[in-house]
Amino acid sequence: MRECVQAALIGAGTIGTGVIKVLEKNAEVIKRRLGAYLKLKWVCDIDLERPRDVDLSRYMLTKDYKEVIEDPDVDIVIELVGGIHPAKEIVISALEAGKHVVTANKALLAEEGEEVFEAAERHGAELGFEASVAGGIPIIKAIKEGLCANEIERIYGIINGTANYVLTKMEEEHLDFESALKLAQEKGYAEADPTLDIEGIDAAHKAAILATLAFGRAFTLKDVYVEGISGIEFMDILFARDLGYRVKLLAIIKAVDGEVELRVHPTLIPLDSSLAAVRGAYNALSVVGNAVGHTMFYGMGAGQMPTASAVVADLMDIARNIISGSVGRVPTMAYREASHLKVKPVSEIKSKYYLRFSAVDRPGVLSRIAGILGHYGISIESVIQKGRNRESYVPIVMTTHEARESEMLKAVSEIDSLDITGGKTVLIRMENNLD
Repeated sequence: MRECVQAALIGAGTIGTGVIKVLEKNAEVIKRRLGAYLKLKWVCDIDLERPRDVDLSRYMLTKDYKEVIEDPDVDIVIELVGGIHPAKEIVISALEAGKHVVTANKALLAEEGEEVFEAAERHGAELGFEASVAGGIPIIKAIKEGLCANEIERIYGIINGTANYVLTKMEEEHLDFESALKLAQEKGYAEADPTLDIEGIDAAHKAAILATLAFGRAFTLKDVYVEGISGIEFMDILFARDLGYRVKLLAIIKAVDGEVELRVHPTLIPLDSSLAAVRGAYNALSVVGNAVGHTMFYGMGAGQMPTASAVVADLMDIARNIISGSVGRVPTMAYREASHLKVKPVSEIKSKYYLRFSAVDRPGVLSRIAGILGHYGISIESVIQKGRNRESYVPIVMTTHEARESEMLKAVSEIDSLDITGGKTVLIRMENNLD
């Protein structure tokens, strides 16, 4: 039996440092579970001199990733560089050299994933990417293996901790969006440039990866409809609560009539749902299979040690396969045969909607708005109007029964052009069947 599996780390930043910590701290636990040592031989980084709270002198050091890939003793390459380039070149080169690869690179897999997946299959190499979605939550393994007997019907995910923290603080501390974002930055939950998080792009990367595993074909970022949370105002959070809902940035992945709905946007979800209880920087995913029913996954979706935990779990999975001679046992994309499901255009989806209009305070306003909605076949479920102001616009909130997106957008455009409304209508989709 093999006594040692050797790995090389490329990218010794925050997560890479965490990987070193886990491998050192839990070395004996890992050996007992593997029946062999999992040894980190190389550390590669463009800046090996900057201070870190780990001792790199124990490892072979280089700034040239090619030196790592050319080492015949290295079984597994860990790519934690991030971004598309040079990460793609590193991963493809490693796979072509017959190395197995572990990555946390959601952007790479969501934008160039099909080429990477095909390279892994073509060269008979394992590709582990548990850490690319939801940090320490083992959602990739759950879909690929734990739920593999199921046809996945839908996945709902709160998969960006920054956005969830901002929305939580807006509600709890009665903050506007900018103040809540500033607090997230001060606490270290948001980057100096938080665009990827607050505009939904980070969550969309993860949604594309989840859809790929759930439905057996490569989906990319271009397939995902994306809206962020920067347009959410505190009054919308209050109105949502009055209606029995909470605003979340939600990833929605579901099969409907032979097509896939794949979208990330602010969503009103019921206060009594499991996902509504997810606060702060935590992540959670609700996965529904046709045999298992509803399952729920919850935990830290980011951070040094949770993400490092997922990276090392992939290392151990691949090491087990190397030791047992069972490399390739589980397909990289979870399916041996690809599907040809198409993405449903967002204009064709059906949803319930929350609408907030700014309208003049005079008789007949509600009937004009309702008349336009009715013209497009949109039925009103509830109406809230608070406050009176003859001198200015007042908010009118409506929720609707299920309607087609294309018709809703036509109706809103027509309402926004009326002389009784001011500003653009706030439109937030609603999801009820979460648990």
